[in-house]
Amino acid sequence: MTAILINYKMRAILVCIRIQMKQHTPPAPVQPATAPPASPRPRVDSEALLQGAATLEIDHAGQLYLLRVTRENKLILTK
Repeated sequence: MTAILINYKMRAILVCIRIQMKQHTPPAPVQPATAPPASPRPRVDSEALLQGAATLEIDHAGQLYLLRVTRENKLILTK
């Protein structure tokens, strides 16, 4: 019986809190449909990186990586 009363009281408290929050919460602002997109990621042309070479070594955080162009003109980055 005690557990039921405690559970019943907790439900009543939660309902009261929920009603108060709904009354005092302002509506969320509506974003316009024409909002500008987030700033794009920087882009570098592969020709500018490779400068006519078939391979390029990249030093990143003390690690050496190899960027190479395949026969099918695709890029592969290996460690």
